[in-house]
Amino acid sequence: MKKRLKTLLKFLFSLGLLVFVLSSIDIGKFKSIIAKSNYLWLGVAFLLFNISKLLASIRLNYYFKDLGINLSEKNAAILYYVGMFYNLFLPGGIGGDGYKIYLLQKTHAPGYKPLVQATLLDRVSGFVALAFLASILFCFSSFAKLYPLLKNLSILAAILTYPLFLYLHYRLFRRFTTHIIQTTLLGLAVQIFQLLCAFAIIKGLGDLVPMVDFLTLFLISSVVAVLPLTIGGVGAREFTFLYGLKLIGYDPTLGIAFSFLFFLITALSSAIGLLFVHNPLRNE
Repeated sequence: MKKRLKTLLKFLFSLGLLVFVLSSIDIGKFKSIIAKSNYLWLGVAFLLFNISKLLASIRLNYYFKDLGINLSEKNAAILYYVGMFYNLFLPGGIGGDGYKIYLLQKTHAPGYKPLVQATLLDRVSGFVALAFLASILFCFSSFAKLYPLLKNLSILAAILTYPLFLYLHYRLFRRFTTHIIQTTLLGLAVQIFQLLCAFAIIKGLGDLVPMVDFLTLFLISSVVAVLPLTIGGVGAREFTFLYGLKLIGYDPTLGIAFSFLFFLITALSSAIGLLFVHNPLRNE
């Protein structure tokens, strides 16, 4: 009951944010922007998004290898997509990470604690790359002119993010240092391809805002979406674009259209996991 109540509250919070955001924009203009989208660019965005997810599955598989779990890259990717499906479409259930932990414990028995550490480290690696890229882009965005102090903090964050991460990695997760170069670089590559996906969506909508400002907001909204307050980040990302674009004097409708298309690409990609839900490790 406690878990169901928590999920219900997240759902209501996401719904409330969406209602607020949609009531703050021109719905007719929103529909027009979506209708005039360049589908070729959106197709490129879909491809780039899924490349980022395949790279993420390779990164997570390196962490599993440190536990003696030798999945093929194909099965690692299938398991990752099944996890995406559970995260997005069944948020009140076991969850994607929980499902992967349960299944790998059942098939390989490395222990629940090491599996939790591996999935946690995988998430942290992605978050660190997000913070690093967001700090760099922020320095070149219009937001840096509005908040000079934050610009200085962003420069400091960009310098310290990876040294601090690697130090804590060695201190707290020494068991997972065998492939630390590969996992760190893959963590950065995943977020770069997410940025490229965002770039393609923006091109599909038309060059109506400065690219750096938009990509900066995308990274900031991705950080906000990670917070366990909404269902799959829905509502939080839109809310970030609404106020972020208003701060620099742009109509937020384009940002909401972007957020909608990014969610659509995420949903379509996550739905691929449905094809493998019944037997994700069929060849192991």
